[in-house]
Amino acid sequence: MNWLSGAIDYGIIGLLSALSIVAIAIAIERHLSYRRIRIEDFIDKKSLELELTKKLHIIATIGSNAPYVGLLGTVLGIMLTFYTMGSEGFMDTGKIMVGLALALKATAVGLLVAIPSVALYNLLLRKVKVLVMQWEISNNKVGSEK
Repeated sequence: MNWLSGAIDYGIIGLLSALSIVAIAIAIERHLSYRRIRIEDFIDKKSLELELTKKLHIIATIGSNAPYVGLLGTVLGIMLTFYTMGSEGFMDTGKIMVGLALALKATAVGLLVAIPSVALYNLLLRKVKVLVMQWEISNNKVGSEK
């Protein structure tokens, strides 16, 4: 069961780190895309919304699932601790605490990935709504002048 300790440390936490990098990279790409978008280039609202919401679902998915991946690491870490306790019989409390700390580390990393991902998603979604409203305002002015 020692492989499980490595799977939690490198597998779960590595996966969460990769998800964090993906979420931040997409958020930066979307932010830069929103800065250079010209709403007057879009004829209809739906094509503008399609362009603006591209890839946002990935950030939302990462933000909503990262705590579950961290929880999986927690469950595996606790299982490993109980397995070790059962197979060795009497155990030093230090070993038990190390196993539980490993489990809680996975939960903490899951939350550290989820919280910024959800915040970035909400900030980007707000920017999308603002750009769509600006498009609607500019197109209503054009429609009322005719």
